[in-house]
Amino acid sequence: MAIGRRAFLQAAGLGVTAAAVAACAPGGSPGPVSSTTSATPTTTTRPPAVPADWNKLRGQLAGKLVLPQDDGYATAKLAYNPLFDSRNPAAVAQVANPSDVQACVAQAYASRIPIAARSGGHSYTGYSTPDSGLVVDLGAMKDVQVAPDGTATIGAGARLMDVYAALADAGRCLPAGSCPTVGIGGLTLGGGVGVLTTKYGLTCDKLVSAQIVTGDGKLRTVSKQQEPDLFWALRGGGGGNFGIVTSFTFQTEEAPQLTVFQLQFPGGSVADVLGGWQQFIGSAPDELWTTMAISGGNPPTCHITGCFVGTQGGLTPLLNNLISATGTQPTNRYSLSKSYLDAMKWFGGCASYSNAQCTPSWNGNGVLKRESFTATSRVLSKPLSDTGKFAELMTGRNGMDVLLDSIGGAAARVGATDTAFPHRGALATAQIYQGSTAASARTAVSEVRDNLGSVIGDGAYVNYIDQSLPDWGTAYYGPNVARLRKVGQQYDPDGVLSFAQSVTKA
Repeated sequence: MAIGRRAFLQAAGLGVTAAAVAACAPGGSPGPVSSTTSATPTTTTRPPAVPADWNKLRGQLAGKLVLPQDDGYATAKLAYNPLFDSRNPAAVAQVANPSDVQACVAQAYASRIPIAARSGGHSYTGYSTPDSGLVVDLGAMKDVQVAPDGTATIGAGARLMDVYAALADAGRCLPAGSCPTVGIGGLTLGGGVGVLTTKYGLTCDKLVSAQIVTGDGKLRTVSKQQEPDLFWALRGGGGGNFGIVTSFTFQTEEAPQLTVFQLQFPGGSVADVLGGWQQFIGSAPDELWTTMAISGGNPPTCHITGCFVGTQGGLTPLLNNLISATGTQPTNRYSLSKSYLDAMKWFGGCASYSNAQCTPSWNGNGVLKRESFTATSRVLSKPLSDTGKFAELMTGRNGMDVLLDSIGGAAARVGATDTAFPHRGALATAQIYQGSTAASARTAVSEVRDNLGSVIGDGAYVNYIDQSLPDWGTAYYGPNVARLRKVGQQYDPDGVLSFAQSVTKA
């Protein structure tokens, strides 16, 4: 992702204002596009554009079309980050079913207006559409149905709190992000790094099938057997590139007992703690997931938060080994055993809230607020040889945080080209976050991004999409970029869903 990291860090016992969207959050060569794909390319002989007919579209929808002059538009257009409040899309379609989505895509095709899907609204770029565009808000399509065989079919508008609560009721779990208001759609399509990644894999690794409306307006069901190339692309190829997904079907796991923990370290110990942490996670058991947060300052500070699939008794020796690897005694150490649902609420800053409260306040009935921030990412492709450089980079940068989310274990045992998510051999994603939207924040975040790139590699996580990222196609997709481009051209040859960083432009 991409998470509500401020809530995440507060839940872990810190009152700092660190973070962002969703944790949501390598190697090999691209394979050829499979000859078994059943789709045929849509004609690129597109008729001349006609003016958008909003009255016609309104009449076609079972949901609601909201225009700038309508009551509720000011709320309907809002994304998670107030940075994008100046965006004024031409219309927001609050869709109710796949047919509504098809009608929206048909309108975009006919009138050549930009179109973008919105699941949770946490995208780092807000909308991919300018003021003339159509936002397809999937928020009403949020049902979660769990079958006796453990598969769960989830509407593309469901937020993670919806997902976690429904799965917990059925005794099941899904590896996903730590922010309760993130949408399942964007998280899954970009890969899905989260607190159970090392044990169960990325969110996209649990995907069995999906329903998607492609750029030609067709509703398709994709899986390993049906439209296999498109199914491959949807597992890490980024949201909005190939169509608008309306529902996902996942294979879930039995909900485990979890133990959450935090280690707070003294100021000035970043280089030592980072060195020990990166050494430790390379051989840590799958049951242990960790994230290391480094906060800028004089000196920088750090803490490690995580989740263990098991009891406190099993966690204690692992934490002892981690502390030993850092050579630094923490100033604070604690751990708490929790159920799956309670652990997810703890990570999301919702430990004291009901499930209903742990939902958005800006377009729902919950208590969770929006957050202003500027953010980007890198990928820690290998251990740093000189962790002191990282510490130096964060010196004096008050208000900035870099969060390193580990992605080894089960996620690393999938090949870099088996799905579109390429960062399989990496140690962690690096989320660079500043709790400000000022121009100076953008400059600072980009500076750290570029300096980190020279130290840890130039990869980046597409769920932290960044319009100013150099060589973004290779950064997001690595060896998979060429195959993704072919899939994008096949399923949306007319560029109906095109945006600044579409895979067809990589």
